[in-house]
This record gives sequence, C-alpha cells and structure tokens, in this order.
Amino acid sequence: MNAIRHWVMGAGLFLLLITFVHETVAQDRLPIIDMHLHGWGGGVEDELAVMDEFNIVKSFLSDSLETVYSWTAAAPGRFIPSPMFPVAGIEGFPSIDSLRAEYAGGRLHGMGEITSQYLGIPPNSPSLEPYFALAEELDLPVLIHTAGVGARYPTFRSSAGHPLLLEEVLVRHPKLRIYLENAGYPFLHEMIALMYQYPQVYADLSTITRIIPREAFHDYLSALMRAGYGERLMFGSDGPPSKRAQTIEAIESASFLTDEQKRDIFYNNAARFLRLSDEEIATHHQQ
Repeated sequence: MNAIRHWVMGAGLFLLLITFVHETVAQDRLPIIDMHLHGWGGGVEDELAVMDEFNIVKSFLSDSLETVYSWTAAAPGRFIPSPMFPVAGIEGFPSIDSLRAEYAGGRLHGMGEITSQYLGIPPNSPSLEPYFALAEELDLPVLIHTAGVGARYPTFRSSAGHPLLLEEVLVRHPKLRIYLENAGYPFLHEMIALMYQYPQVYADLSTITRIIPREAFHDYLSALMRAGYGERLMFGSDGPPSKRAQTIEAIESASFLTDEQKRDIFYNNAARFLRLSDEEIATHHQQ
C-alpha cells in the first residue's frame, strides 16, 4: 500500500509540475495581437484556449454578424468585432445604412475582411466605394483580401488582387486605415510601391506562413523587411486553432529578424495601427 501511495503522490506531483511548466511558458510569452481571425475551425472556447496558450491578447474577428456577436458576448474585450463580406454563395453585401447602425450602436469596430476578390471583384470597383467611404468617415480599420492567392473558389480571380488596384481608392480616401491580406503575395514589387507611396497601408502575414513553402515565405518577408516595411507588417492567423502554433513558429523561426522586429510584427505594429491606448497596452504586458 505504501508503494502505491508513493506512486500516486509522485504521479500527482508530476502532473502539477507539468501544469506549472505549461502555465509558466504561457505567462513568459509576450503579448500577441492577431489581426486576422475567423470563427471557423472551432468554437469560441477552443479559440480562447489557444489565445490563452499563446498570450494572444486581442484578435480582429471577421465573420458573420451572428458569429461575431456571440463570440464578443462570450469574451468581452478579447475581439475586435468586424463584418466579413461578401461571402461567395452565402452572404452578399450589407446595406450601408444597416452597417452604419451597427457602428453607431457600438456593436462593430472594424470592417472586413472584404472578400470581393472571391467574386472576381477588384478593390477599385464602384460597388465597394460606399464601404470605403464609410470606413474613412468612421475611422475604421479595414481588412481586405487583395493578393494573388486564395482559396480555390471558381469565381476567385488572382488578377483582381493586384495591390495597385487599390491606388485609386487610396487617392480618394487618404485617411483610410487599411491592411492587405498576406502582404499582397506574390506581388512583391507592386506591394513595395504601394506601401512606399501610401504610408497608411499596412499588411498581415497570415496564411502564407503555411500554405507556401517556408523558404518562399521567408524570402518574401525578408524582401519586405529589406525594403523598410517591418513596422507595417502584422501577425494574422486566418485559420483554426490547430494551425496557430505553426503560424507563430513561421515568424519566430525567421533568423533574419531581430527580437525587436518580431515584437513589431506580433504586437507593436498592430497596437499602433489600431491606436490602442497606453493603458490597454500596459494591461496587455502585465498579463
């Protein structure tokens, strides 16, 4: 009996040790802001668990209003609620009046992901103009899918994701706060030209961390860093909780990045883009 008792006590201590180590590792992680989150691939509890594991303190949540509102109700302050539109074959474009009412009521705080490219609609289409005008008027952060890659929908057009198609929009709306999915991959030189001319343009690093070869991702990221845009690149997951570790590791393993540059991508750039208060930033770093 004594042997069994000692074994049970030892196993219990081992489990406590494992739990302590796990919690300590999570606490030692510096805060992360996820600028590209959808509600698919797991429920809100699964998402909150992985956010806690990697110390993701805030996420730009883009989805149907039903999902956005249920998740923000479940975890107030953890998500930036934002409507995703249009969703090919599911939802079309919301009316400007209905969106304005949601923003006025404080229920939404961002716009997008605007997924018009999945319908073959470029960002300079007149159909998108009222949304950009509203976002500029209300000073909303806007996420748009403007890149050469995306899920293989029959109506998706890579040509509609050319970053320079945004130029007319940026000229008309110089105060628009907008960021492009996957930094416009693979349109490197066009993205560099756009970011040079329009300092309000930021970009996320999301699915290219894992849907293209790691070497190709690092080459693209390195080129953007050499061009001087390391302070306008932001981390985004754009995938289920099970993919979070892979996406984070892809950036952490970039040996050409300094620790400071990694912190910019994981947190500092997004905090600046979102205009977080000093108080909220301090709270994030105390966790």
